[in-house]
Amino acid sequence: MELLDKLAVLTDAAKYDAACTSSGVRRGFQPGKIGNTTSSIAGCCHSFSADGRCITLLKVLLTNCCVYDCKYCVNRRSNDTRRASFTPKELADLTIGFYRRNYIEGLFLSSGVLRNPDYTTEQMICCLRILRQKYGFNGYIHAKAIPGTSPELVQQLGLLADRLSVNIELPSEQGLQTLAPDKNKRAIFAPMRQIRDQTRQSTEELTKYKHTPSFAPAGQSTQLIVGATADSDWHILHLTESLYDRYQLKRVFYSAYVPVVENTLLPSLDTKPPLLREHRLYQADWLLRFYGFRANELLDERHPDFNPLLDPKCHWALNHPEFFPVEIMRADYETLLRVPGIGPISARRIISARRVSHLRHEDLKKLGVVLKRAQYFVTCCGKMRSGLQFSDTTLVQQLEAVERGQLPSGEMQQLSLFDTVG
Repeated sequence: MELLDKLAVLTDAAKYDAACTSSGVRRGFQPGKIGNTTSSIAGCCHSFSADGRCITLLKVLLTNCCVYDCKYCVNRRSNDTRRASFTPKELADLTIGFYRRNYIEGLFLSSGVLRNPDYTTEQMICCLRILRQKYGFNGYIHAKAIPGTSPELVQQLGLLADRLSVNIELPSEQGLQTLAPDKNKRAIFAPMRQIRDQTRQSTEELTKYKHTPSFAPAGQSTQLIVGATADSDWHILHLTESLYDRYQLKRVFYSAYVPVVENTLLPSLDTKPPLLREHRLYQADWLLRFYGFRANELLDERHPDFNPLLDPKCHWALNHPEFFPVEIMRADYETLLRVPGIGPISARRIISARRVSHLRHEDLKKLGVVLKRAQYFVTCCGKMRSGLQFSDTTLVQQLEAVERGQLPSGEMQQLSLFDTVG
């Protein structure tokens, strides 16, 4: 097979892997080497960095041949699809050639399981060694650690890559047993635990010894498939929280299941991917990471799924009327973060601005607050926004309309929530 034909097959086969994002690592120019990695680099295929640059990672599989027969995967061994494999040198030459032509700024390397996890990882390590040692490539590399790989090979892979990821794929052990019988929970979490421990050890050693080799300096991430099994949002969010707490993951990615194979255990081929559900999980993930929320606050056994018509923070606020209204002039930072329409940046701006002036509702918009949401949940100097009268039912309807983008942001709505506050 011609090299470009392999590239077409293996880049297309990699499109279902979403666990690729900004590097989070900075490595400057080094004499005798090519490229550099900055903390602003971001993206899967085409994306934008923090300084506005459009950048690209080559996202590709080493091979789409796989000994596993995961029922949801287009590359499973029983699927009749076109197969291809790069040799380590072919992929290294392709990557460095693309970099020199300024097509890409880094590499995202994953793979099907060829023969067994150890053999596949050895081939990936060989490719990365050619890039790092022969060609002196100093750019960003994200590599997949395959469950079941021996710890020695995971160690070698982590010393060559900037970020590692181990894909959990299915949120529950029951789902793994049903749809991916070749995988198991222990094999998945073992490399995640090793990456956590060795990243921590590497960080500690670097504070003592300047030239200690860095192990996966950008940390690790994982991916969960949403919609292939009957797992609820509550179950997925609890798993996410546990992964952040136990394994110090940088990101958990959610991938709406795209029906690509016919199987009685999976959604039918005419089922649309649950993209809105994926979006709500990303919003909830943000609340866990940056807003101080816990999974039990957002969902529970009685309400295991998010309202698709409301973002998770609005959903939480409507279920906790005792928390509101929040007084803008007195609330601390953590309290402000709980208000729909107020984020970390606007919360800090509010705290800074109120030291020198009494804030009005009109001022909040200038500070970056999404006032069309926040106006129902805050008071300024003890007063709610002029003209707002509301009940519980009408507020829900209004916020759903705001979410759909049906109302002009400056329109005054005669609606909604706190009858007791006047």
